[in-house]
Amino acid sequence: MKIQKSFNNQVEGAVYVVPTPIGNLEDITFRALKILKSAAVIAAEDTRNTRKLLSHFEISTPLVSYHEHNKEFREKELIDRIENGELVAVVSDAGMPAISDPGYELIQAAIKADQSVIVLPGANAALCALVGSGLPSAEFHFYGFLPRKKKDKATELERLNSLQATLLFYESPYRLKDTLKVMHEQLGNRQIVVARELTKKFEEYARGTVEELLLWAEEKELKGEFCLVVEGTSEVSIVENELWWSHLSITDHVTHYIDEEGLSSKDAIKRAAVDRNMAKRDVYQAFHVDVN
Repeated sequence: MKIQKSFNNQVEGAVYVVPTPIGNLEDITFRALKILKSAAVIAAEDTRNTRKLLSHFEISTPLVSYHEHNKEFREKELIDRIENGELVAVVSDAGMPAISDPGYELIQAAIKADQSVIVLPGANAALCALVGSGLPSAEFHFYGFLPRKKKDKATELERLNSLQATLLFYESPYRLKDTLKVMHEQLGNRQIVVARELTKKFEEYARGTVEELLLWAEEKELKGEFCLVVEGTSEVSIVENELWWSHLSITDHVTHYIDEEGLSSKDAIKRAAVDRNMAKRDVYQAFHVDVN
């Protein structure tokens, strides 16, 4: 167990996770600007994009690249700097680092090294889309980008099909139509909202059913980054751990775990006892009486 005191005066080095605007530069916070100015170095997903942001706000803090292809090499360098008392800021191209963007591994490495991780609040496309969608927001499931291949995409959507929570996805303009088609196949004709170019001049929300949005997408040239907000299932589904075993005898219940999941008889008896809310010795006795 570890306890982090984020603003202990004795703490010098730290990782600051700094969200950046998803479109409108005015969405950056005063605190984010302060950290970007005072950091020893900024680890950026793409230094070219971040340099434009820094230039706009007249910030001259040194930049280093931190992305999918160099993260292992770069993490050690950045952790060394933090351990030497330096403040490292991590940013992605837009929005909150580590949410479908680089940053997660650096945060993990800092925690492992007993260094502070301080997260600033700020812009996030998925939450903006959720709130603006008008769909239920009390419970939601953020997925991010679905797999590129249709088969893998269908598998993931099938897995998410039974969730009653509102579903949040990111998608590129090049795959939006295919994704909507697979969603219709796997999720049915639910209510969906496609949010495009959030906070920018051409911000747009398209609200309707999956069928309606598919027709909309096929009739226009798609540009920009997309957030998809999909209503959860309205059907009360049987969850996996419900009484799937109710028609089985105790012996058949235990045998299922042995034959289908490869458990030892000891572990199978334990699992069946938990399922049935019975004492393990009672399940053991019933099983061995039938077997013998």
